[in-house]
Amino acid sequence: MDNLAFWAIIGAATLATILVLARRILAVTADETPDGDEKMSSDMKVYRDQLSELDRDIARGTISKADAERARVEISRRLLDADKTAKARKAAKDTPKGLTRATMAIIAIVLGAGSLGLYWTIGVPGAPDFGRAKRIAISDEVRQNRPSQDQAEAQMPVWAGPPIDAPADYIELVDGLRKAVAGRPEDPRGLDLLAQHEAALGNLVAARTAMGQLLELKGDTATADDFARQAELMINAAGGFVSPDAETMLRNALERDPNHAFARFYSGLMFAQNGRPDLAFRLWRRLLEEGPADAEWWPSVRDQIGDLAALAGENYTPPEAPAMPPVAGLSGPSAEDIEAASDMSGEERAEMIQSMITRLSDRLATEGGTPEEWARLVSVLGVVGDTDRAAAIWAEAQTIFADHPTALETVRAAAQQAGVVQ
Repeated sequence: MDNLAFWAIIGAATLATILVLARRILAVTADETPDGDEKMSSDMKVYRDQLSELDRDIARGTISKADAERARVEISRRLLDADKTAKARKAAKDTPKGLTRATMAIIAIVLGAGSLGLYWTIGVPGAPDFGRAKRIAISDEVRQNRPSQDQAEAQMPVWAGPPIDAPADYIELVDGLRKAVAGRPEDPRGLDLLAQHEAALGNLVAARTAMGQLLELKGDTATADDFARQAELMINAAGGFVSPDAETMLRNALERDPNHAFARFYSGLMFAQNGRPDLAFRLWRRLLEEGPADAEWWPSVRDQIGDLAALAGENYTPPEAPAMPPVAGLSGPSAEDIEAASDMSGEERAEMIQSMITRLSDRLATEGGTPEEWARLVSVLGVVGDTDRAAAIWAEAQTIFADHPTALETVRAAAQQAGVVQ
């Protein structure tokens, strides 16, 4: 059923209801005419005459007292009903016609606007009119025929190069890492670092390619985190679209760890994209209620689950968002730093990077920072070869984020890539 037909039926049903009520409220029936009044008075006179005749029958002995009492009760009941009807008719006749019409107009407006508002609030405007089995069949068909990873990536803009605020020496280091991996394609640590740093530069296709090579190299030893990481890279490279290839990565992650949070989050996203809000809602509701609230995916799930619940036909109120302390932004080189670096020698650029590392390290030590900032510091120290200092920062992060396992896991991943954690 198309939208026009749906609204035509709804409008006709609402109009019919209004007309029925209007006819009853505004129409003048036969009983409300003078003839009707005369008929009612005649009925009441008949009932009174019957009561008088009943008394005469008792006096003549033609009816027993028990039968007479039963008859008296029935006649009295009819007389009372007739009297109530007469009084109600009189009250209706005394009601101002203007007020009656105004009341009917208000009722019509409330019915029309109220029904539309109620549907708009709890209904799903624009949803196709299919039964559950048909919806599931359509969802399965859409899911099976969606674009592949390569097709989805082909629709995305081509990588425009490193961000403008990326340090020149960092870009040189990543270039060197690319050459090193090309020369040693079976080095797992090199592939791991390359996937991380290509993603940091926004080169997501190259990042997921390197991660794919790492998965092939690991084979059966690949972990749930490895597959979930590749799924996330593929989804980001496709602009948030969960392709069949990314779904395979998610399935591999969940086979190894059914409780993997990121794999469950992206699986819910995949179901939501393919017309199964019911399955997506179940996955995300459990994620949201299990927490932790400081997880990277938690705010996104909480912000979107209300719409998802409505589509799934669920009445759900998400938990309150925890109060989060303000955090400073990620440290990075300023435009002046980048401009100055273009005229520096290699030694001077190395000194500039060390200066930025020192500034970030000092600020984290004195003011604190986000898990991503701690992870960035550990990662950069690993890239420049200062593994001792990276290990010290990792040890400090373990103390700071001891009560925040998700945040600690973010820093741990950077420490593993830096080679300070096995």
